[in-house]
Amino acid sequence: MEHITLLLAIVVVTALVFDFTNGFHDTANAMATTISTGAMKPKTAVAMSAVLNLVGAFLSVEVAKTISSGLVNEDGIQPEVIFAALVGAILWNLLTWLVGLPSSSSHALMGGLIGATIASVGLSGVNGGVVVTKVLIPAIAAPLVAGLAAMLAARLTYKAGAHVHEKTGRKGFRAGQITSAGLVSLAHGTNDAQKTMGIITLALVAAGALAPGSNPPVWVIVSAGLAIALGTYLGGWRIIRTMGKGLTDLQPQQGFAAQTSAAAVILASSNLGFSLSTTHSCSGAVMGAGLGRKGGVVRWSTATRMFVAWGLTLPAAGLVAAASEFVTKQGDWGVAVVAVFLVTSCAAIWFISRRQVVDHTNVNEVETDAEPAGVVTTAIAAVTPPPAGTVTATSDDLKATIPAPVGEATPVAAGSASTTQAPAATV
Repeated sequence: MEHITLLLAIVVVTALVFDFTNGFHDTANAMATTISTGAMKPKTAVAMSAVLNLVGAFLSVEVAKTISSGLVNEDGIQPEVIFAALVGAILWNLLTWLVGLPSSSSHALMGGLIGATIASVGLSGVNGGVVVTKVLIPAIAAPLVAGLAAMLAARLTYKAGAHVHEKTGRKGFRAGQITSAGLVSLAHGTNDAQKTMGIITLALVAAGALAPGSNPPVWVIVSAGLAIALGTYLGGWRIIRTMGKGLTDLQPQQGFAAQTSAAAVILASSNLGFSLSTTHSCSGAVMGAGLGRKGGVVRWSTATRMFVAWGLTLPAAGLVAAASEFVTKQGDWGVAVVAVFLVTSCAAIWFISRRQVVDHTNVNEVETDAEPAGVVTTAIAAVTPPPAGTVTATSDDLKATIPAPVGEATPVAAGSASTTQAPAATV
């Protein structure tokens, strides 16, 4: 019994460490576009996100119940299985953070739990139907739905603001970005903080401290909320850089559209109990918003690396968790070996990251090679009408797109290759 109590304490602490990594790993989901467009200062943005993550943790327990009593069968699951699952999830989170790729903390946790359960009791311990309907299908649907919604929303925002002065429009959309970023942070708290609540609740059930099917105790909700809020405040600056500048260049209108669309998808999934990846939703929304502006280009090389990381998340975390479970079930010494391995690996990743520091002072300083528009971007641009308020003059040898003047008309010499006082003429 003393062994179980000690192991249970180790599991709870490890779960909160995962929750902390989840916080700084996923800060980019809410604040990357807000920071990249200059709507908020970096430290102010992550502070606001941390507070709203904490508030969101108290709003629902539906996702926690999905994890604690739906993904795997509670019968036969021991605390060391959950410990092994957390090891796989934490290491994957840190590796993807090191290379600045926005992968899913949720799927890392799911993959770790599935892999450790299979290694412990076999395939019968996993509820395949739940995995498909509440994990895999949302993983594919979320970025597509959020991306399409963000692309349409971006087009609508440009159309709605076509006759608004540019400076006034940018100011208004930046204010809207702050509101929508807060909504994403709140949604993140309602979804991701619950995953740690669910895993701790599952550990308590496995150790006999709670009855099967129980809701998370209050102390679990509070500790999970605080852990993810602290991680959010410290900020995952490497991933914020990728999401804010690496995927596409966003204007305030696009940032507002991306965040609003992502928040709507995440909040809807939380109410339905889907263990949705906020990273998939927000990344899809950012790319969709990037394609929603005439001439906007998504950097598909970066997006491809991100997609590969998404595909590897479940199996990679699952394999590490399965190997960890094989060692932990050898007894106390096995648990100690895995714990030392986890601490050593985390320290090594941290020291490697110090070779090139990314923080709030340089998060927007990113050098990206000019990438030509790909097939998708070109196809979408071909069917996108030009922004309202432009006049196109053509001749036999020339096509010039000239912004429509405000006030008195600016004369354009017919058939001439020059314009008189035409601002920002593009030839």
